[in-house]
Amino acid sequence: MTTLHRVDPPRTAVRPKAVARAGLYALLAANVAVVTVFFVQAGFASNALIVTGRLAGLYAALLMAFQLLLVARLPFFDRRIGMDRLTSWHRWVGFGLLWLLVAHGVFIVFGYAQASSMGPVDQLVDLAETVEGVLRAIVAMALIMVVGAVSARCARRRLAYETWHFIHLYTYLAVVLAFTHQVAAGSTFTASATATAYWYGLWGTALGAVLVGRVVLPVGRNLRHRLRVTAVVPESDHVVSIYVSGRDLDRLPARAGQFFLWRFLTRDRWWQANPFSLSAAPDGTHLRLTAKTAGDGTAALRHLKVGTRVFAEGPYGAFTTMHRTRPDTLLVAGGVGITPMRALLEELHGHVVLIYRVTTDQDAVLYAELTELAHTKGAELHLVTGPAVPDKLAPRDIATLVPDVADRDVYVCGPPGMTTAVLRTLGDLGVPRAQIHAERFSLAG
Repeated sequence: MTTLHRVDPPRTAVRPKAVARAGLYALLAANVAVVTVFFVQAGFASNALIVTGRLAGLYAALLMAFQLLLVARLPFFDRRIGMDRLTSWHRWVGFGLLWLLVAHGVFIVFGYAQASSMGPVDQLVDLAETVEGVLRAIVAMALIMVVGAVSARCARRRLAYETWHFIHLYTYLAVVLAFTHQVAAGSTFTASATATAYWYGLWGTALGAVLVGRVVLPVGRNLRHRLRVTAVVPESDHVVSIYVSGRDLDRLPARAGQFFLWRFLTRDRWWQANPFSLSAAPDGTHLRLTAKTAGDGTAALRHLKVGTRVFAEGPYGAFTTMHRTRPDTLLVAGGVGITPMRALLEELHGHVVLIYRVTTDQDAVLYAELTELAHTKGAELHLVTGPAVPDKLAPRDIATLVPDVADRDVYVCGPPGMTTAVLRTLGDLGVPRAQIHAERFSLAG
């Protein structure tokens, strides 16, 4: 039997997301101020172009360290902000970093060219040949420009996730090369022992955060829990549920609505990590994920053998009851986005309405479970079927099904197009943004 613990919404407390977001902004602002102070203290012994270029380079290095923090997958920020939003911030900060690096290179080259009366190209070659660390900086910038190019939406859509991810890993090489350039050629953080200690401390913290969040925590948890597949249950021709168990799962800090990056350690799948949400609330004895066939990788899940070792990274995501602000809840799910909703429905208290949007009745994953669970909890379940056009979750439709929608927390999970449309509808209905919690279910897209 599943044991659930009631989690009442914090009616007057400061929202966890606001606290974490403000903390990140304050951290970045404080470091910008510190870097600026050290830069001014080091003095301006060059022309205006070189001074501007150096300052742009320092801010670029600071953003690079901030980038590492955003993707470190630290539980404190992930549970409050969510990996999808942190990844989005990482993307936009990355483009800002790219432009700062371009400005750094252009201003530095033209500044030295102005002082030496050389042409920009000759000056760049001369700097690469005579100044330690400059060649490494050029290679780092080239790598970051490649990563930035493949991260543009038009290129991202044409690349397989594994290809994009492999190219993205070169960012770490760029980070190492850029840092060694700063140490070799920088003057701001060699002007004083305090500045030098700060710079090493900043980068040590950023790299340490990545090591802890991406290596130490996942490896430690998997060594402790020793996860294995205990059952493989076909739910339909295209949907399968995988049950995973292990040791001391009551100590695993997983919550309904979160997901893991799952690696099933078979000969042909150990190198693939796929994000799947928990489709049942964790009960301390087992975890369940439910996947719909979307390619050869997910199709192979139904052939997993009981006893297969599992390496799971997580839990991740802020799509949990931690962020509730109202006693009653509306859940809006589309397609396989029902899986985290199924888990949330199990954990939620108060009056719950679940709207499940699918094309046909046969597409309704776990519908029998949902019906039974909704009956047990006194929740309302609405199955909305039909093609995507016309929109059946327009303002009038949702207002008819849930007249008090503006007084509820609303959780939305489904394909990106549906999620965007529902979020627009909720805005039209006057639902406050603090009450809207969305999961776009597109991490691996």
